[in-house]
Amino acid sequence: MLFNSFDFLIFFPVVVGLYFLIPHNWRWFWLLAASCYFYMAFIPVYILILLLTIVIDYWAGILIEEAPNRRKKKFYLIVSIISTCLVLFVFKYFNFFNASMTDLARFLHWNYPVQHLSIILPIGLSFHTFQSLSYVIEVYRGEQKAERHFGIYSLYVMFFPQLVAGPIERPQNLLHQFYEKHSFDYERVTDGLKLMAWGLFKKVVIADRLAVVVNFVYNSPQEHAGLPLILA
Repeated sequence: MLFNSFDFLIFFPVVVGLYFLIPHNWRWFWLLAASCYFYMAFIPVYILILLLTIVIDYWAGILIEEAPNRRKKKFYLIVSIISTCLVLFVFKYFNFFNASMTDLARFLHWNYPVQHLSIILPIGLSFHTFQSLSYVIEVYRGEQKAERHFGIYSLYVMFFPQLVAGPIERPQNLLHQFYEKHSFDYERVTDGLKLMAWGLFKKVVIADRLAVVVNFVYNSPQEHAGLPLILA
């Protein structure tokens, strides 16, 4: 689901409206459910990939905090980083790495039978990977207490406004906000909507119009030279 789509135009006011109508104790669950729906609008089964990284780093944070010494803490941190980044590598970088190895093998006349993976890159994979890692690293550094509420931690990683395009947020800046009670404030809501409208204008009116020119050049750069390339 794109922010500049008709689906989001319906999705967003429904989520926000119900958020302020339901009891505070259930708001985290509503935001998590909305975030799951938002993510699954792309390829539903890919939410299992996100769940995998959430489970890994949720337990990593607890194990790091409870570890008896720094050596153990570092071990759990390394396991978390490798496990989480491995998911990113497989989906985002494996085919690039594999193509390079195939070219090298062909040049050296080696037998390299590994095939290209026919997979689609999950949306926001880099953002939610590093969002998850930022939490584990902050727990390791002692800047953040390990989150015991699995639902709240899942929401921290999956929070839909920043799930597909960031920013990557530190846990101490965001996690506590899911516990706080927020009342409807007309002035804050209108200020937020103005910021969203200005961002939407920059995206749809400016960036998307420039993209027409940029993509035209980038799709066949060999047919252009000089100023058109510089402008693109």
